[in-house]
Amino acid sequence: MEVDYKVKLDIFEGPLDLLLYLIKQDEIDIYDISLERITSQYLEYLQAFKELNIELAGEFVVMAANLIYLKSRSLLPVDQQPPEEDAGEDDPRWELIRQLIEYKKFKEAAAELHLRELEQERIFAREGGPASDLQEPLRLGEVGIFQLINAFQTVIKRIEARRDVQEIFGERFSVSEKIDAILQRVATGAPLRFSDLFGAVVSRLEVVVTFLALLELIRLKQVRAVQKNIFEEIEIAAAAT
Repeated sequence: MEVDYKVKLDIFEGPLDLLLYLIKQDEIDIYDISLERITSQYLEYLQAFKELNIELAGEFVVMAANLIYLKSRSLLPVDQQPPEEDAGEDDPRWELIRQLIEYKKFKEAAAELHLRELEQERIFAREGGPASDLQEPLRLGEVGIFQLINAFQTVIKRIEARRDVQEIFGERFSVSEKIDAILQRVATGAPLRFSDLFGAVVSRLEVVVTFLALLELIRLKQVRAVQKNIFEEIEIAAAAT
Protein backbone atom coordinates (compact mmCIF):
# COMPACT_ATOMS: atom_id res chain seq x y z
CA MET A 1 0.00 0.00 0.00
CA GLU A 2 1.18 3.52 -0.69
CA VAL A 3 1.73 4.59 2.90
CA ASP A 4 2.38 8.22 1.97
CA TYR A 5 -0.86 8.58 0.03
CA LYS A 6 -3.09 11.32 1.40
CA VAL A 7 -6.67 12.12 0.52
CA LYS A 8 -7.29 15.83 0.25
CA LEU A 9 -10.97 16.71 -0.02
CA ASP A 10 -12.47 20.20 -0.01
CA ILE A 11 -15.88 19.06 1.12
CA PHE A 12 -15.91 19.41 4.89
CA GLU A 13 -17.84 22.47 5.97
CA GLY A 14 -17.45 21.56 9.60
CA PRO A 15 -18.07 18.89 12.22
CA LEU A 16 -21.74 19.90 12.45
CA ASP A 17 -22.16 18.40 8.98
CA LEU A 18 -21.24 15.02 10.42
CA LEU A 19 -23.52 15.44 13.43
CA LEU A 20 -26.47 16.35 11.22
CA TYR A 21 -25.79 13.33 9.05
CA LEU A 22 -25.71 11.01 12.07
CA ILE A 23 -29.00 12.43 13.34
CA LYS A 24 -30.62 12.06 9.93
CA GLN A 25 -29.26 8.53 9.58
CA ASP A 26 -30.89 7.49 12.86
CA GLU A 27 -34.12 9.29 11.87
CA ILE A 28 -34.34 11.09 15.21
CA ASP A 29 -35.27 14.61 16.13
CA ILE A 30 -32.46 17.02 16.96
CA TYR A 31 -34.04 17.60 20.36
CA ASP A 32 -33.90 13.87 21.13
CA ILE A 33 -30.23 13.21 20.36
CA SER A 34 -28.51 10.56 22.46
CA LEU A 35 -25.11 11.86 23.55
CA GLU A 36 -23.87 8.32 24.10
CA ARG A 37 -24.87 7.07 20.64
CA ILE A 38 -23.88 10.16 18.68
CA THR A 39 -20.50 10.36 20.43
CA SER A 40 -19.72 6.72 19.64
CA GLN A 41 -20.73 7.14 16.00
CA TYR A 42 -18.76 10.37 15.67
CA LEU A 43 -15.61 8.70 17.02
CA GLU A 44 -16.09 5.78 14.61
CA TYR A 45 -16.07 8.21 11.69
CA LEU A 46 -12.93 9.94 12.96
CA GLN A 47 -11.25 6.54 13.20
CA ALA A 48 -12.28 5.79 9.61
CA PHE A 49 -10.86 9.15 8.47
CA LYS A 50 -7.61 8.35 10.25
CA GLU A 51 -7.36 4.90 8.68
CA LEU A 52 -7.93 6.37 5.23
CA ASN A 53 -5.37 9.15 5.76
CA ILE A 54 -8.05 11.77 5.17
CA GLU A 55 -6.85 15.09 6.50
CA LEU A 56 -9.28 16.66 8.96
CA ALA A 57 -9.49 20.17 10.32
CA GLY A 58 -8.79 20.58 14.02
CA GLU A 59 -12.40 21.54 14.61
CA PHE A 60 -13.45 17.92 14.06
CA VAL A 61 -11.20 16.85 16.92
CA VAL A 62 -12.43 19.72 19.09
CA MET A 63 -16.02 18.64 18.52
CA ALA A 64 -15.08 15.07 19.48
CA ALA A 65 -13.61 16.36 22.73
CA ASN A 66 -16.75 18.40 23.42
CA LEU A 67 -18.97 15.40 22.77
CA ILE A 68 -16.93 13.25 25.14
CA TYR A 69 -17.17 15.98 27.79
CA LEU A 70 -20.94 16.30 27.38
CA LYS A 71 -21.34 12.53 27.47
CA SER A 72 -19.30 12.21 30.68
CA ARG A 73 -21.13 15.14 32.26
CA SER A 74 -24.53 13.66 31.45
CA LEU A 75 -23.59 10.42 33.20
CA LEU A 76 -23.09 12.21 36.52
CA PRO A 77 -25.95 12.72 38.99
CA VAL A 78 -27.49 16.16 38.62
CA ASP A 79 -26.21 17.32 42.01
CA GLN A 80 -22.63 16.35 41.03
CA GLN A 81 -22.52 17.92 37.58
CA PRO A 82 -20.05 20.81 37.21
CA PRO A 83 -21.68 24.24 37.06
CA GLU A 84 -22.15 25.87 33.67
CA GLU A 85 -22.06 29.61 34.19
CA ASP A 86 -23.49 30.49 30.79
CA ALA A 87 -25.91 27.57 30.48
CA GLY A 88 -29.55 28.52 30.30
CA GLU A 89 -30.76 24.92 30.53
CA ASP A 90 -30.01 22.02 32.86
CA ASP A 91 -29.70 19.63 29.95
CA PRO A 92 -25.99 19.51 28.95
CA ARG A 93 -27.06 18.84 25.35
CA TRP A 94 -28.73 22.23 25.03
CA GLU A 95 -25.79 24.22 23.63
CA LEU A 96 -25.06 21.50 21.08
CA ILE A 97 -28.72 21.31 20.09
CA ARG A 98 -28.85 25.08 19.65
CA GLN A 99 -25.79 25.02 17.39
CA LEU A 100 -27.26 22.21 15.31
CA ILE A 101 -30.57 24.02 14.85
CA GLU A 102 -28.88 27.22 13.72
CA TYR A 103 -26.54 25.34 11.41
CA LYS A 104 -29.43 23.34 9.94
CA LYS A 105 -31.28 26.58 9.14
CA PHE A 106 -28.27 27.94 7.22
CA LYS A 107 -27.79 24.64 5.38
CA GLU A 108 -31.43 24.55 4.30
CA ALA A 109 -31.32 28.20 3.21
CA ALA A 110 -28.17 27.55 1.16
CA ALA A 111 -29.79 24.52 -0.45
CA GLU A 112 -32.86 26.55 -1.37
CA LEU A 113 -30.73 29.28 -2.94
CA HIS A 114 -28.83 26.65 -4.91
CA LEU A 115 -32.08 25.21 -6.27
CA ARG A 116 -33.23 28.67 -7.34
CA GLU A 117 -29.90 29.22 -9.07
CA LEU A 118 -30.34 25.98 -11.02
CA GLU A 119 -33.87 27.01 -12.00
CA GLN A 120 -32.59 30.32 -13.33
CA GLU A 121 -29.92 28.52 -15.34
CA ARG A 122 -32.60 26.41 -16.99
CA ILE A 123 -34.72 29.45 -17.77
CA PHE A 124 -31.85 31.29 -19.47
CA ALA A 125 -30.40 28.28 -21.25
CA ARG A 126 -28.36 28.74 -24.40
CA GLU A 127 -30.47 28.85 -27.54
CA GLY A 128 -30.46 25.45 -29.17
CA GLY A 129 -28.56 23.84 -26.27
CA PRO A 130 -30.17 20.93 -24.44
CA ALA A 131 -31.11 21.53 -20.82
CA SER A 132 -29.09 18.49 -19.78
CA ASP A 133 -25.89 20.32 -20.73
CA LEU A 134 -26.39 22.53 -17.69
CA GLN A 135 -26.24 19.62 -15.29
CA GLU A 136 -22.69 19.01 -14.16
CA PRO A 137 -21.60 15.59 -12.85
CA LEU A 138 -22.26 15.18 -9.15
CA ARG A 139 -19.36 16.13 -6.95
CA LEU A 140 -18.34 14.21 -3.86
CA GLY A 141 -19.85 16.78 -1.51
CA GLU A 142 -23.21 16.55 -3.26
CA VAL A 143 -23.27 12.76 -2.91
CA GLY A 144 -22.14 12.91 0.70
CA ILE A 145 -18.73 11.91 2.03
CA PHE A 146 -20.39 10.53 5.13
CA GLN A 147 -22.60 8.20 3.10
CA LEU A 148 -19.46 6.94 1.38
CA ILE A 149 -17.63 6.46 4.67
CA ASN A 150 -20.66 4.63 6.06
CA ALA A 151 -20.66 2.29 3.06
CA PHE A 152 -16.91 1.79 3.54
CA GLN A 153 -17.42 0.85 7.19
CA THR A 154 -20.09 -1.68 6.17
CA VAL A 155 -17.68 -3.37 3.78
CA ILE A 156 -14.93 -3.45 6.43
CA LYS A 157 -17.29 -5.08 8.95
CA ARG A 158 -18.39 -7.63 6.36
CA ILE A 159 -14.77 -8.52 5.56
CA GLU A 160 -13.83 -8.82 9.23
CA ALA A 161 -16.85 -11.05 9.90
CA ARG A 162 -15.65 -13.65 7.39
CA ARG A 163 -13.70 -16.37 9.17
CA ASP A 164 -11.83 -17.38 6.03
CA VAL A 165 -10.22 -13.96 5.57
CA GLN A 166 -6.54 -13.66 6.34
CA GLU A 167 -4.11 -10.86 5.65
CA ILE A 168 -1.46 -12.16 3.24
CA PHE A 169 2.01 -11.32 4.41
CA GLY A 170 3.72 -8.92 2.07
CA GLU A 171 0.60 -8.18 0.00
CA ARG A 172 0.79 -4.90 -1.83
CA PHE A 173 -1.90 -2.89 -3.54
CA SER A 174 -1.40 0.52 -5.07
CA VAL A 175 -3.98 3.25 -5.43
CA SER A 176 -3.01 3.74 -9.08
CA GLU A 177 -3.66 0.08 -9.86
CA LYS A 178 -7.06 0.21 -8.21
CA ILE A 179 -7.88 3.42 -10.09
CA ASP A 180 -7.24 1.63 -13.39
CA ALA A 181 -9.35 -1.32 -12.26
CA ILE A 182 -12.32 0.91 -11.30
CA LEU A 183 -12.13 2.84 -14.59
CA GLN A 184 -12.23 -0.42 -16.51
CA ARG A 185 -15.32 -1.55 -14.62
CA VAL A 186 -17.28 1.66 -15.24
CA ALA A 187 -16.13 1.97 -18.86
CA THR A 188 -19.07 -0.16 -20.01
CA GLY A 189 -21.45 2.66 -19.08
CA ALA A 190 -23.48 0.55 -16.67
CA PRO A 191 -23.60 1.80 -13.06
CA LEU A 192 -21.56 -0.25 -10.59
CA ARG A 193 -22.98 -0.95 -7.17
CA PHE A 194 -20.70 0.07 -4.30
CA SER A 195 -20.82 -3.42 -2.78
CA ASP A 196 -19.91 -5.01 -6.13
CA LEU A 197 -16.82 -2.81 -6.24
CA PHE A 198 -15.51 -4.84 -3.29
CA GLY A 199 -17.02 -8.18 -4.28
CA ALA A 200 -13.68 -9.86 -5.03
CA VAL A 201 -11.76 -8.12 -2.24
CA VAL A 202 -10.50 -10.53 0.42
CA SER A 203 -8.49 -8.38 2.82
CA ARG A 204 -8.94 -5.26 4.89
CA LEU A 205 -5.92 -3.64 3.28
CA GLU A 206 -7.33 -4.10 -0.20
CA VAL A 207 -10.64 -2.55 0.91
CA VAL A 208 -8.83 0.56 2.16
CA VAL A 209 -6.75 0.97 -1.00
CA THR A 210 -9.77 0.41 -3.26
CA PHE A 211 -11.77 3.03 -1.35
CA LEU A 212 -8.90 5.53 -1.56
CA ALA A 213 -8.81 4.97 -5.32
CA LEU A 214 -12.55 5.65 -5.51
CA LEU A 215 -12.21 8.89 -3.56
CA GLU A 216 -9.39 10.02 -5.83
CA LEU A 217 -11.46 9.32 -8.96
CA ILE A 218 -14.38 11.29 -7.53
CA ARG A 219 -12.06 14.16 -6.64
CA LEU A 220 -10.74 14.17 -10.19
CA LYS A 221 -14.35 14.03 -11.48
CA GLN A 222 -13.68 10.90 -13.50
CA VAL A 223 -16.45 8.98 -11.75
CA ARG A 224 -19.52 10.01 -9.81
CA ALA A 225 -21.30 8.41 -6.89
CA VAL A 226 -25.09 8.45 -6.87
CA GLN A 227 -27.56 7.50 -4.18
CA LYS A 228 -31.05 7.76 -5.66
CA ASN A 229 -32.83 7.65 -2.32
CA ILE A 230 -31.67 7.81 1.27
CA PHE A 231 -30.41 4.46 2.59
CA GLU A 232 -30.34 2.96 -0.92
CA GLU A 233 -27.05 1.52 -2.11
CA ILE A 234 -24.58 3.91 -3.69
CA GLU A 235 -23.85 3.42 -7.38
CA ILE A 236 -20.61 4.34 -9.15
CA ALA A 237 -20.61 5.45 -12.79
CA ALA A 238 -18.27 7.19 -15.21
CA ALA A 239 -18.66 10.95 -14.91
CA ALA A 240 -19.47 11.34 -18.59
CA THR A 241 -22.48 9.02 -18.45
